[in-house]
Parts: sequence; C-alpha cells; structure tokens
Amino acid sequence: MKVMPLQKRNISDSRIVLGCMGFGGEWNKESITEEHILQAEKAIDAAQSIGITMFDHADIYTNGKAEEVFGELLKKRPKLRDEIVIQSKCGIRFADEKGPQRYDFSKDYIIKSVDGILSRLHTDYLDLLLLHRPDPLMEPEVVAEAFTELIQKGKVREFGVSNMSAAQVKLLNTYTPQPMIVNQLELNLKHNAFVESGVLVNQESGSKVNFADGILEYSRLENVQIQAWSPLAKGMYSGRKLDHLTDADLKTIELVGKMAEQKETTKEAIILGWLMKHPSMIQPVIGSTNPDRIKKCADAVRQAEEMTREEWYSLFTSARGQKMP
Repeated sequence: MKVMPLQKRNISDSRIVLGCMGFGGEWNKESITEEHILQAEKAIDAAQSIGITMFDHADIYTNGKAEEVFGELLKKRPKLRDEIVIQSKCGIRFADEKGPQRYDFSKDYIIKSVDGILSRLHTDYLDLLLLHRPDPLMEPEVVAEAFTELIQKGKVREFGVSNMSAAQVKLLNTYTPQPMIVNQLELNLKHNAFVESGVLVNQESGSKVNFADGILEYSRLENVQIQAWSPLAKGMYSGRKLDHLTDADLKTIELVGKMAEQKETTKEAIILGWLMKHPSMIQPVIGSTNPDRIKKCADAVRQAEEMTREEWYSLFTSARGQKMP
C-alpha cells in the first residue's frame, strides 16, 4: 500500500491536514475572545475525531490571532501537543510604513518570525516551517543560515515551501542543511495541473506555480509531500452558492452530487477523494472551522481507494470543460 512522503519520514500519517486560517475571527487588530477559542476547540476535536492529527498555520493568519487561539488551547490541554503535528509558514509581510506588501526571506526576519510563532502557539518547537510563497530576492545561502540556527536551537525540526517550482526547490536544497520536504500548491478540481504545462495562474489570488518544470514529478522522485491548499475549491462543488459559474462548473457540480448519492457518501469526500487518488499521495489542507463540514471529509480516504480510473477522468474532464489534450 502506498504511503505519503511524510509518513515515509515518520513525521505524520494524517492523510488530511486542518488549515487554521479561519481561527481567531476577523483579520483585524482586535483581541481574541473565548468564543474564538471555543470555535477552534470544536474544530480541532472534529478533526481528531476523523483521524486528522496535522494542523497548518501561518504567522499572518488573522494577523497572528489564529496561532494565539491555538496556543491558548495548547495551554489548556498540554497533552495535545504530543498528539499532533504543527506546521506554520513565514515570509509574507503586509504593507506598512516601511514599504508595500512584500516577501522577506532574510535571516533576521525568518528567525524573528519563528520566535513570534512559537510565542503565540505556546510551544517550544515547530514540526515544520514552510516558506510562504517565493521571494524573488531570495538568497539560498541566507535562508540556509537561518535554517541552520533554527535547527541548532531546536526551534524547527523540518522545512518546506509553498507555491514553488521544482527549480526553486532544487535551488534551496543545494544550500540548506535539510531538504525541503513539503510544497503547498493550490490544487483542486477547478485549479489543477495534472495534464498541464506552463505557468498556472489563479486569477483571484494571483498565485503562480510553474508546472512546466515538473514539480509533481520532481516531488515524487524526491519524496516531497505535496499539500493542496483550497482542495474543496471554496465549496464550489459541495453546495456553496457562488456567482459567475461556467457550464463546466455546473455540470461538475451535478456530477459530484450524483457520484456522492450513488456511493452513499458526501460531496466533500468525492472531491477530496479525487485529489487523493493521484499517485503523488496529495495531502489536502481543508480550511474550515465548521465541525460538521470537517466531519464530512471523513470518507475521503475510502473514496480515493475505491475511485476507478474512469470515475477520476470523468470528474477531471468535466471540470476542465474540454477533452483531454
């Protein structure tokens, strides 16, 4: 039976990750509340109830409040830390008096960011630290210095990236003390690159990933865990009402519903199962604070295992709105 790259490295066997971007309320400067903490606790409990033991953060999520809320839970339930894997991301800086929104992979900023993350989470270490999107001014030697110090001080155990091409990962790996073992990409039925080439651009977020250099194939060869952010496509195929849907979107929504009904499962399980069927052993990062929606993902592993090649291609072709190239 195939296993995930993270499982091969004895880091995590959690087939799904709970993304914590929604923890902490709005993206403002207001303080966290007991209501925020209770919301997060219910989400975490729901996640654990379906076997999720890995949690994804970033220092910018709700302006740091997502990590603060999670940290309050770790203080309240100290045994929880040993039961889970925590990863966070750094490198994005919002516009301020010094300049516009930008990326910063300088040594001082990475180390300062990690110290802030650990303080907010009330933990001594991160299982994984990811560089949050590519920095055009990245100097891999400088990143390596930061990573070496973080390892030596026991603050971070493993490292990864998000939204990077194979060439960018190779460049980092040439200098860093440990290889990048995770790459987070936007992958879902609407936004996939399994049979694509060139630079894929998300029109809403502006994120770009160069799939022409074989990032999926490179990741399989090097045991890099591909994590899919926005794996449910913002609920497009599972019931959320969205504007400006194409004919392909509408037909795929209908097909997902029909398959879920036939298989006596949820739409979420079908959508995630389709993604997890891919031989890259993709690990979806579901970004929900709704316990019911989290639990609807429970059957995804089984659906991935049982989905036929014909079913997979039916969904793929439908979502593309065109025949295979």
